[in-house]
Amino acid sequence: MKLLVINGPNLNFLGIREKNIYGTQDYDALLNMIAEKGQKEGCTIEVFQSNHEGAIIDRIQDAYFDGTEGIVINPGAFTHYSYAIHDALASITIPKVEIHISNIMEREDFRKVSVTAPACDKQIYGEGLNGYLMAIDHILSMQPEE
Repeated sequence: MKLLVINGPNLNFLGIREKNIYGTQDYDALLNMIAEKGQKEGCTIEVFQSNHEGAIIDRIQDAYFDGTEGIVINPGAFTHYSYAIHDALASITIPKVEIHISNIMEREDFRKVSVTAPACDKQIYGEGLNGYLMAIDHILSMQPEE
């Protein structure tokens, strides 16, 4: 199975930014955790990170053509206002899970609203980096038995 993990703005600054909210593990720790999960589950997982909305949209669209079978996305701040990312996600019918490291429901009011989640099959938040693993498990569970 081929999965794609997309990380939006500032996620490359894990371990640097707001450690009280996002924890002390850095972005490399997240990448290693995802790679280990892929190896354990026998699937290929590509991780893509961009601080640019258009690049994220382009990567979602590319997923339609490159055989990607599931997407885990943490849109970062784009979660709250990017209808363009919503539309890109809604354009493809593969399983998609939106993930947030922090509990967005216990933060500022604007963070409680996701315009991208309705284009996904599930939203996971407040589970720290483990939320990525939970999202991968959810996508794997959606696959038909062979």
